[in-house]
Amino acid sequence: MRRFITTGWALAALAALVPAARAAGQVDGAEVQALAVESSAGRAEVIVRLSGPVDVRDFTLASPHRVVLDLRGARATALAGTRYDGQPRAGLRNVRLAQNTADVARLVLEFDAAPAYRVERDGDALKVSWAAPAEFAAWRAGGDALPRRVSSLAARPALPAAALEAPAPEPAADDPADVAIEVRPTVAARAPLGARTEQPRITATYDKASVADVVAGFAAFSGRTIILGKDVKGEVTAEIKDQPWHLAFQAILAAQGLSAQEMAGGIIRVDDPKTLSAIDSLEPTETQVIRVNYAQASALSKTVESVLTKGKGRVVADTGTNSLIITDSRARMQDIGAFVKSLDIRTPQIAIQAKIVFVDRTHVEELGLKYDIGSRTQFYNQLVQRPNPATGEPYRPLENVIDLGGNQLAAIGNAGSNLIGSALDLVYSTALGGFSVTAFLQALERNELSDIQAEPTITTLDNVEADILVGEEIPLRVVDVSTVGQVGTAPRATVQFRETGIRLTVRPHVTNDRRILMNLKTERSNVFPLAAADLGFIFQKQTAANRLLVDDGETAVIGGLTVTEVTKQRSGIPLLSGLPIVGPLFGFTRNNERRRDLIILVTPRVVDQPVAEE
Repeated sequence: MRRFITTGWALAALAALVPAARAAGQVDGAEVQALAVESSAGRAEVIVRLSGPVDVRDFTLASPHRVVLDLRGARATALAGTRYDGQPRAGLRNVRLAQNTADVARLVLEFDAAPAYRVERDGDALKVSWAAPAEFAAWRAGGDALPRRVSSLAARPALPAAALEAPAPEPAADDPADVAIEVRPTVAARAPLGARTEQPRITATYDKASVADVVAGFAAFSGRTIILGKDVKGEVTAEIKDQPWHLAFQAILAAQGLSAQEMAGGIIRVDDPKTLSAIDSLEPTETQVIRVNYAQASALSKTVESVLTKGKGRVVADTGTNSLIITDSRARMQDIGAFVKSLDIRTPQIAIQAKIVFVDRTHVEELGLKYDIGSRTQFYNQLVQRPNPATGEPYRPLENVIDLGGNQLAAIGNAGSNLIGSALDLVYSTALGGFSVTAFLQALERNELSDIQAEPTITTLDNVEADILVGEEIPLRVVDVSTVGQVGTAPRATVQFRETGIRLTVRPHVTNDRRILMNLKTERSNVFPLAAADLGFIFQKQTAANRLLVDDGETAVIGGLTVTEVTKQRSGIPLLSGLPIVGPLFGFTRNNERRRDLIILVTPRVVDQPVAEE
């Protein structure tokens, strides 16, 4: 099967497309009548005169630098055998004109360096021009002076030498085409196969083309050296539309069960995966010591190990010099070194300032009345201290005297109620007949305020967790219950330490837009021992754990909590304490209100930015 492959700005002339081109207005058999190289107003010009309109497609080639113009629908019969005189003119070294295919005449301009050229046309006239620093003698072939009044069509900037496409194989004039390739030019330098850089895009159609021809077409298109394994065979039928060439190349190879591997120097090797693995196993190994600057070598070793050749590559982390000792094939060492360098980058530092505000307010109101009614011979000896009238013995708190032989009265109200630490104690006593009436009033109002503000600040590297604690360790005695009650054995106890205070734990990350993503945990805790011995402690703790994204230097509220506790107690003489208005005169009331507020603020700042790697 014969096939035709071309590269350039658009589809090369295909025999199957000629009828459609003619239908679009091209004249069959337009003749190239004359050529000229002239100097005009600081520019050099190659002027082509044609006998009719043609479709012009231009592209560039490297080694040497060439500008190629394909004149579709044109013949070069009249100037066949014309040779350039060899004189250098504004960097132009040679001019060649030949019939490339039956209806495509190809004009090749060879230069010392890649020029910034411009293609212009007006009817049957065509001009290629570029900057010329000096005048030069004109060269003409096949005709008199050519018209110069042409309208601008397009300007082509000079391409770097590394970006110029390599020439395609020249087809025979009578070959029918079954392969077509369209290329969009790129100014990107050659990148490794599969690299995420801008690559030329390709449109191609294959109809039972051999793998060898397809690989040769991609080699010509990309300008890369691609070597095909000797036993690789097969036919390719596929259609690719506007895809990067390296992705299209890998997709076609994958469909054929093949793989591509880039060797040292940029040569691409195509073969069966097993064959490539066997060849790799025969390559000599090389050991290099790569010094790690910013990361920890021990942390990178696992990641680097994942990209080494299986069964052949090895990596050892030397913690003393913070280096990686890597062994692998010579062809892969350069890529592995670049991979380690991409991981070993300087990361920014983040200073994080947190502010923890804890306010505890307590308001207490207590009021109570107690009563004592008794006579000299009958009383409850609990509130008023009375000696025993019969014996004259001094006051005894638990002694009550009841006279059952008379009509006397004794009473006591709210005897068990009491205010601890009362601010006001008032006693009122009066005599009613043979009785003494005593009233006891106690009152208390207390306000407590605890305002705690902590501002821990910590600085850490990007993606590295940091922890800061400002507080103390509390010893706790823990009794082994299994030893309690054993005869002749003292209870066994151990001491444990519990951390309390202000704690900040954070893992920050700086995003590409200089925002800071944080995993935060803040804690404030303290301890209160219980009144009874050996009953333990009460640990009060306020914590917040969350994940948030903030701008550099922005303050964010990561936690807020308000707790209000209201406790009301009332005790008193039944019925009387429940009376409206006068009820409080016969009982005790306690009102306790406690309010706790917790606010946690955080402000991160990027201390420095990573230095760009050379």
